[in-house]
Amino acid sequence: MSVDNLEPETTTLLIQFSKWPEQGRVKTRLAPLLGDNGALQAHIKLSRLVLSRLLATGLPLHFYWDRALASPPPESTSLLSDLTRAGVEQRFQRGRDLGARMEAALQAGLAEYSRVLIVGSDCPSVDADYVHAAQDALLDSDLVLGPSEDGGYVLIGVRRLVPGMLAGIEWGTGEVLTQTRSRAVDCGVSCRLLDTRWDVDEPEDWRRFLRQFPECGP
Repeated sequence: MSVDNLEPETTTLLIQFSKWPEQGRVKTRLAPLLGDNGALQAHIKLSRLVLSRLLATGLPLHFYWDRALASPPPESTSLLSDLTRAGVEQRFQRGRDLGARMEAALQAGLAEYSRVLIVGSDCPSVDADYVHAAQDALLDSDLVLGPSEDGGYVLIGVRRLVPGMLAGIEWGTGEVLTQTRSRAVDCGVSCRLLDTRWDVDEPEDWRRFLRQFPECGP
């Protein structure tokens, strides 16, 4: 069945990007506050919460791990159970940097759906209403970005992808949003911005997270 024949609410694919929960490889900037194991547990809590919020949209969802492993780490049990219970398809990111990995995932999604959105597992401020706003923005724009307070973005979505559109971005800096918008202009891609939200990178972000989601505390 072609995408054109799908009902409107099923023409958008949601993708969640996440790293495997491995101590010392996730949320390392939280380690001074929480310790290595605490940072690991924070990553798991964030990933599970973001997953639940994305599932609440009712849209199809794919979950992309950061890489293929011979066997999942033991700490991934709870997250894997959530994914299995919800029937979420799991895939693996591929590419030399974040831009290449997102571009590959977006391209794969566009082969089956007319619109594709990616949300990171450290973006608990993204809720169902925000996702649906992004979905609507793609009715008349090629690219939608959900800005984050640190200069990056909590969400990226496309209905049209130009190869190399996410190349040359200085990932992990405060220039990510600005550079992505500039690249879109260079590629002839129309862009729409949503309201600014926040993600969890630094200790103060984690404290904010616990204030807003106290059920995720110790």
